[in-house]
Amino acid sequence: MKRAYSLLEIKSINEDERIIEGVATTPSTDRMDDIVEPEGAQFSLPIPFLHQHRSSEPTGHVVQANVTPEGINVRVQFVKVDEPPSLKERLDVAWAEVKHKLVRGLSIGFQPLEWTDIKGTFGVRYTKWDFLELSAVTIPANVDASITTIKSADEALLAASGDRPRQVVRLNDQVSRAATPTKAAGQPKQPGAVYL
Repeated sequence: MKRAYSLLEIKSINEDERIIEGVATTPSTDRMDDIVEPEGAQFSLPIPFLHQHRSSEPTGHVVQANVTPEGINVRVQFVKVDEPPSLKERLDVAWAEVKHKLVRGLSIGFQPLEWTDIKGTFGVRYTKWDFLELSAVTIPANVDASITTIKSADEALLAASGDRPRQVVRLNDQVSRAATPTKAAGQPKQPGAVYL
């Protein structure tokens, strides 16, 4: 199974029903140089919603998924139970971690069906894929999402403390390209392998 990550953008939270709405995935390039085309998704609802990709720790279901060229907008319902105590605690903790923004990433688990290599990179463009599960994850692999999250959190904390915001340091394009490996000619990436 492959995975692709994005920042959890919670559009709304319903505390009583434990429902969140957000964006599961986008067509932007991830840190592995892969692109997962949203419109290539094949799925049947409900889709399992997991905690940190642990199939032994389901927390709810994706009950709605609207596919657009910009991404897949999802509605997720966390399960709420009163017993047994161990299950109740696990589900309450998973809900609280998302609600309090301790876990802010989403990751799709999928099976590639059709793909093409992206020239000049190790990346693959997945054009058709089975959407198998969605997980709440602590650290999304999407570099842009991580930078945005750190910057936003840093600015909010500094403002609350009365401290001045610091400059954001960015690597120039030459350094970024030098640090990014390129795909050797004739070396196809093997779909289905896990690249974390």
